[in-house]
Amino acid sequence: MIEGVPGRAARWIHEAVRRGFWRPILRLQRLKPRGWVSLWAIGMLPFAALCFGCRSPLQDNRLVVGMELSYPPFEMTDARGTPSGVSVDLACSLGEYLGRDIVIENIPFDGLIPALKTGKIDVVISSMTATEERRSSIDFSEPYVRTGLSLLVGVQSDIRSIKDVDRPGKTVAVKKGTTGHAYAARHLLSARLLVLDKETACVLEVIQGKADAFIYDQMSIYRNWRRNRETTRPVLEAFQEEFWAMGVRKGNEPLLGRINEFLKVFRQSGGFDRLAERYLAEERETFHRLGTRFIF
Repeated sequence: MIEGVPGRAARWIHEAVRRGFWRPILRLQRLKPRGWVSLWAIGMLPFAALCFGCRSPLQDNRLVVGMELSYPPFEMTDARGTPSGVSVDLACSLGEYLGRDIVIENIPFDGLIPALKTGKIDVVISSMTATEERRSSIDFSEPYVRTGLSLLVGVQSDIRSIKDVDRPGKTVAVKKGTTGHAYAARHLLSARLLVLDKETACVLEVIQGKADAFIYDQMSIYRNWRRNRETTRPVLEAFQEEFWAMGVRKGNEPLLGRINEFLKVFRQSGGFDRLAERYLAEERETFHRLGTRFIF
């Protein structure tokens, strides 16, 4: 056994070291000084790297945040594979405000709510729209982004609005589990619906002319058009207004209350302006020039 460590924890450490096995996850904050002191105190300095990157019984101050890291510039990874983006910075700021260590779990978007309900994660911060359907199974914070659904179409397309999409012979691409998917399933009764797992796949369908339109949020439509100017055209006029919020388990009022406190303080201190300047400066300028309300 390891001196000063309870028997169960010591056995866990011994077994992990013996097997050389642990499940690494992404940590976004440095361990606080008192964390390093505790490691020294139990004679575990050689084991520090393992504890820094794993979920163990020794960690009780974590806030596990679920997000799908494939939605730049909000949720993504940098060249080294480290989580990055608007939502990641927002999660880190939340962790600092709460005094908790942030852990990121990269989960497919349609698996985020199940992961939250089963306790795998503590909060969803993943550009998630607070819909009534989702509110039936989880609770949402106050909104922090205001956006809307818009269209990406082919550069030669005659589509000018969502009304032009709902016609026989038209094919609409949507990402599975998104509000674009829900809107299309509910309102587009004449068009063919093409449900795909990835945003990039939806964009490719439009580029190749296999889909007439892709329904997604305004910011993403703008950025996809900017990357594919020769083959696509954006229809940025929002046909459905939406609000993004953080999701927590039903009944977790203490965490929900602290998150709402954080959002208020973060906004008043200019936190969202700093995020816009870092990640969305060009988009903010373009939206202002077009007379379209920016998301923050």
